[in-house]
Amino acid sequence: MDHPAVEVRDLTKRYGATTAVAGLTLSAAPGEVLAVLGPNGAGKTTTVEICEGYRRPDSGTVRVLGLDPVADARALRPRVGVMLQGGGGYPGARAGEMLRLLASYAAHPLDPAELLDRLGLTAAAGTAYKRLSGGQKQRLSLAMAVVSRPELVFLDEPTAGLDPQARHATWDVVRQLRADGVTVVLTTHHMEEAERLADQVVVVDGGRAVAAGTPAELTSDGAGGQLRFAAAPGLDLVALAAALPADVTVSEPRRGEYLVSGTVDPHLLAAVTAWCAAHGVLAEDLRVQRRSLEDVFLDLTGHGLR
Repeated sequence: MDHPAVEVRDLTKRYGATTAVAGLTLSAAPGEVLAVLGPNGAGKTTTVEICEGYRRPDSGTVRVLGLDPVADARALRPRVGVMLQGGGGYPGARAGEMLRLLASYAAHPLDPAELLDRLGLTAAAGTAYKRLSGGQKQRLSLAMAVVSRPELVFLDEPTAGLDPQARHATWDVVRQLRADGVTVVLTTHHMEEAERLADQVVVVDGGRAVAAGTPAELTSDGAGGQLRFAAAPGLDLVALAAALPADVTVSEPRRGEYLVSGTVDPHLLAAVTAWCAAHGVLAEDLRVQRRSLEDVFLDLTGHGLR
């Protein structure tokens, strides 16, 4: 494939007076995991629904596996898997029956029984969909999206509401998809999920891409990291800050726990420990941390509730 698996250029979509997507551009290369992040109302779901062919753009271009998702929907359908938050199962059908039915439509499906086992659903295979728990429905929805061995999979909040074991099982399936050369477009509110799984991340806010890059690139951009240590409460933060570079900030977010934020390098580490030694302060549990993807996300999109 000599073109992106997903390519969105200058996409705009309006609903009456509301602009949901405002000139968004992003792309996913074949065989990579792209995480699309953003607060509620940022335009993520609308963008993905346009890529899936469920909505038409007002302007801009969208290509999925080199094709138009609306005009070429019939050609794309067997090549693309879609996992919906709503599940999409038939209430009275058994979990195993639905998965085997979908597998029967595919030329080279995955083994339904093996997929159920990997997602911890073997015991629920004979249970009617309407009687499955929320987590079981979520995992079955993932199985239904990938059983046909698609070239591209859209996963909308794949681990929402799952317990830690189910979440890690889902992550393992996503990693296996990537290892098999499948492109995965993932929308999620779990920053750890994006950081662990994604090759590329796009942060969307107000219908536009406000940042893009690998998780490492995004978390290393700007502030270089954080230095944390524990000591007696009530240290003179003004005096400590005066001994450090001008672009460094010092705080005591919790009693006796100190946070030094800025470009963390050997000189900063030496300056902090030297100040502590000169003032008779025993710094315990001293550790260096880089910014997390959640830190970057909040810096870009704000801390206010949406």
